[in-house]
Amino acid sequence: MWEKLSGSQIATNRLRIVKILETKREGPTVKTFTFQDKKCAEADPGQFAMVWIPGVDEVPMSISAMGLDGRCSITVAHVGEATEALHKRKPGDILGVRGPYGNSFRPVDGNAMIVGGGTGIAPLVTLAENLTKHSVKISFVLGAKTHDELLFSERIETVLSKIDARAIITTEDGSYGLKGVATDPAREILEKEKLDMIYTCGPEQMMYKMWVLAERWGTPLQASLERLMRCAIGLCGSCTIGRFMVCKDGPIFSDRQLKEVKDEFGRFVRSRTGKKISLQPP
Repeated sequence: MWEKLSGSQIATNRLRIVKILETKREGPTVKTFTFQDKKCAEADPGQFAMVWIPGVDEVPMSISAMGLDGRCSITVAHVGEATEALHKRKPGDILGVRGPYGNSFRPVDGNAMIVGGGTGIAPLVTLAENLTKHSVKISFVLGAKTHDELLFSERIETVLSKIDARAIITTEDGSYGLKGVATDPAREILEKEKLDMIYTCGPEQMMYKMWVLAERWGTPLQASLERLMRCAIGLCGSCTIGRFMVCKDGPIFSDRQLKEVKDEFGRFVRSRTGKKISLQPP
């Protein structure tokens, strides 16, 4: 396999040491880290990087911003040991990056709906920025538990102001926007409008509900999945879902691919030991 890799692929997979340029608190448990890396800055919306926190771990992260000046960002929720250590890093500290990896969202013309929740909104912002180059109408549905946990709402409003678009915000506690979850207004839009594509990223149960709704209304869908990843190049097999590997075949999956793995998608993920962890409510 290594003999078949091109020089570009080898360079992409080589660990590159970068320095944190800026940190920004986005919410109570979420921070954005900005660094300079030409390859990650050239990523397509939906691709991810492997980020090494020295002495701790290497974890996959969606790229939440790409700049022409080579600057790029990752947006990280504090959910475990690696992300806790990352949240303690400051400007001037170093990280390691590999990538970008995986496929990307496929842009379409026409009427599109974007549905995101939590840090899943991060790659969807870059998607929206990319879609402004196309002839497209966008309904962007953002969901969060509370107003404090809502991400990138101002950035999204700025992007959508450039085209025929609208943003619909939901919070579970009703502290901002509509009270409820993102799938509620998404379902109402599907009942009233013919859509050419649904894009979604966030908690897997939310994406599963969107897939069910898409199937009901015969609407194509692209979803960004998350699984445990170690190598990011399809060797270790830790990120499998059905016959697919999320790092190589994803992280973006079509509605047809999700139909092939419907016995697993939205139902369970696997731990580092391979044990099934249920995603279903008790």
